[in-house]
Amino acid sequence: MNEPLIKLHDVSKRFVKGKETITIFEHLNLEIPRGDFVAIMGPSGSGKTTLLNLIGGIDRATSGEITFDGNRVDKLTEGQLANWRSSNVGFIFQFYNLMPMLNAAKNVELPLLLTNLSATERKRRVETALSVVQLPDRARHSPSELSGGQQQRVAIARAIVSDPLMLLCDEPTGDLDRNTADEILKMFQLLNRELEKTIVMVTHDPEAAKYARRTLHLDKGHFTEKVTTI
Repeated sequence: MNEPLIKLHDVSKRFVKGKETITIFEHLNLEIPRGDFVAIMGPSGSGKTTLLNLIGGIDRATSGEITFDGNRVDKLTEGQLANWRSSNVGFIFQFYNLMPMLNAAKNVELPLLLTNLSATERKRRVETALSVVQLPDRARHSPSELSGGQQQRVAIARAIVSDPLMLLCDEPTGDLDRNTADEILKMFQLLNRELEKTIVMVTHDPEAAKYARRTLHLDKGHFTEKVTTI
């Protein structure tokens, strides 16, 4: 693999709660090559979601450096961060976060409304994204008319519609039964292998982690690694 797409160097994250300072991790180092598929596991409170938020520019580190494709993300202003996220990052969560009053196609289109793309180009991209997740026939269905697995597929289509380099997934199968979860995870493998998306997935599920190329265990502010042969 090439130079790291994502690099955290000597990163610390602390929260101040009243008079108390809570340290999530200190001096954390991480490198994720372009095209990698990494599962991050660890006990509750170990900082898995915080780490994902730092990588995605939703949260800021207390200290240290975070680079993406060689550029310092931690130095960007809020406006620059928003533009960077819309171009480079797709987020996928446990609870889909679909707008109930919009159909599947309109939900997928939402990130594109922040761009200068024409309506015709937005429509083309939405159709392509729904085809990738095998839901082209559900474009006009509202979330309430879709199963949990189908709603998560719509959420994945929304995450990839702007063709980001990186997908950040926070417990993406936590609300799904085993069979449906496996279908979603196979889709992540497809996105990783065929479309070369770099994927970072937080999960508590060892079965889900098996779909990744490697698994990192975050505990007490440090990583241990397990490489998966797939």
